[in-house]
Amino acid sequence: MLAKVEYGGVQKYVKVPESDECFHFHQFLKDVMDKFSLQPQFFTEGVLILTDTSDTEVDADIFDELVKSGVRAFKVGYRMQTATDIEISVVDDESESSVQPIPLALLTSPVSLSDHPSSPASTSSSDSTMILKSTKNRKKGLQELDRDEAKQKVCSVLSSNPKGEEIFNEYDKTKTLSDPTRRQMVNILVADMIESHGRIPPISVRTNYALGIATLFPYLQDPYSKNGYEHYYDPEANTGYLAWRLKIVQRNTYDGASGCPRPNFQHSPTTRRESLFVSGQLFGEECREALSVIRHSTDRSVVKEKMKATFEYRQKLVHDPDATSAILDVFPRFLDTPGLIDQDFAMMLGDEASGRFLTKWSSYFKQKIIAETQSLPSSPCVEELRASFDTEASNDWGWDSDMAALLLLLHLLPPTSKGHKKTARISSAQAANHLVRFIKEGVSLTTFLEKANTRQPFLLCIGEQKKNIQRFFIVVDQKAIPCDAPTSVAAFDGLFKAHFVFSLSYDEALSSFYTFIQTTIYNIDVGNTKESPRVKELRARLLRDR
Repeated sequence: MLAKVEYGGVQKYVKVPESDECFHFHQFLKDVMDKFSLQPQFFTEGVLILTDTSDTEVDADIFDELVKSGVRAFKVGYRMQTATDIEISVVDDESESSVQPIPLALLTSPVSLSDHPSSPASTSSSDSTMILKSTKNRKKGLQELDRDEAKQKVCSVLSSNPKGEEIFNEYDKTKTLSDPTRRQMVNILVADMIESHGRIPPISVRTNYALGIATLFPYLQDPYSKNGYEHYYDPEANTGYLAWRLKIVQRNTYDGASGCPRPNFQHSPTTRRESLFVSGQLFGEECREALSVIRHSTDRSVVKEKMKATFEYRQKLVHDPDATSAILDVFPRFLDTPGLIDQDFAMMLGDEASGRFLTKWSSYFKQKIIAETQSLPSSPCVEELRASFDTEASNDWGWDSDMAALLLLLHLLPPTSKGHKKTARISSAQAANHLVRFIKEGVSLTTFLEKANTRQPFLLCIGEQKKNIQRFFIVVDQKAIPCDAPTSVAAFDGLFKAHFVFSLSYDEALSSFYTFIQTTIYNIDVGNTKESPRVKELRARLLRDR
C-alpha cells in the first residue's frame, strides 16, 4: 500500500510496511526519512513527527487504525520544543554551574543538530547560577498515573455511576465479578475513557484504567501475567476486555476503523523444541539402523531406548510440512506401544512438567472448577455433568467425575467465533465432541476411525458405560494410539501431550480450553503464549486466596 507524504512543499509516495495484517509506524517513518534524505538523529531523538493533512499528530498506537480507515496522506515535520520544556535550578556554588542547550524549535526545512550551537542562556551572580535541563523524562513520567492514582480514578468513575454500587457489593461478597457484572464495569470505564480522552485513548490511559481495576479489586489479578491486569488491557498485544470494548465502540462510531490484530506468539504445541537430553542421539546410518530395530523388535524396553535415541530425528519430521503426516508410518510403534508419547513429552519439557497435570488436577483444580461452575446457566448438558458429582444419585449414562469436571471447564471457556463472521460459533456441548468421544464395547473400531475425519487429536473411550471405561485411545489422523491409562484424567494427560509430541495445533473450538490447561496447570510457556482475557480471568478466579 502506498501513502502520499509531504515534506518542505515536496510530495512523494512511500510504501507503508505491513506484516501480519498490521501497518508499522516506526518502519514507515524510517522509510520516509530515507525517501527525503533526512538526518537519522531526528528519528532516534524523537524530533521528527508525522501529521495528517489537518496537522494532527499521528502516534504509533493509532497509525495502523488510521491507515486501515482510509487515511493515505501525511506530512512530516519537526516537534515543537518550547521554553516550558526546560527546568531551571539554582545552585549556590558557581563552580557547579552548567548550561544545557534549549531543544530545537519548530523548523520548516531539515537541518542537522550541529547547525544550532549552544548559546549561553544564563545570567550569573557571585552566589547563584541558573541550570537549564531537558525535562523530557519528567514529562514522560507525568503521562502515567501511579498505582494509587489509578485505583482512585477507577473507584471515582464507578462510584459516580448508579451501577457502581452493585459492582462493589458483588465483589465484597464473592471476591470476584460475574461475567455480566464484569461487562458492566468495563462498559462504564470505557465510556468514561472515551469521554475524557476521545475515541482513541492513548495506550498509557488504557493501561492506567487496567492498573486501577487490578489495584482496586486485587482478587481479579492474574498471578501468571507480568502485571496482573493484562486480561483487562495488554499494551503489547492491544487486547483485553477494555480493548475489546473500545473496538466495538470505535466500529459503531467510525465506519471502517479497526485496531491492530494481535501478534502471533511463537510458543505453542507446534513450536520446535530441542531435547533436554541431547546425549545419545543417533543420525545418519546409525539412525536408519535404529529405525529398523524399532520396527521389528518385540522387546518394549529396546523399542523405548531406540525411540529415545531418535527423538531429534522425529522432531525434524513432525516440523517438516511435507513429512509430518507420515510420522505414524515412519514410527508405527506409537500404535502398539503405550508410554511413547509420555517419553517424548518428558524429553521435550522435562519430567517435572510431564507430571504436573496428574499432580495438580485432583489435589487442587478439580474442586475449584466444580465450585466455579455453580455460576453456569442451567442446561441439560450442564446438569448431566453435574450429576456425576452426586454419589447418591443414579447416574448410569454420565461420565465419571474427572471427565465431567474437564467438560465443565470447557463450558467455562466456551468456543468463540474468532471474529470470523462466516464461521458459525458452536456450543460447548458441540465442542465436547472435538475433545472426547465414546463408543460401546463391541462397536467396530475400524469403522469408527474411517468416519473420524479430523487431524486434531481427540480421546476415544470404549466401554459399557461412560463412567466405566475399559480402553482409552488417542486418535490422530484416523489412527488409534493406545493409551495405557487407568483413569480418564490420565488418558486426558496423554491426549494433551500428543499435541506437543506430534506438533499439532489445538482444535479451534478448544483453543481457550487447551491454552488454560497448558499455561495454568502444566505451566508451559507462561507469559509467552497467546491467552484470551477469559483464560486469564478464570485463572485469577481459581488461583485467588479468599
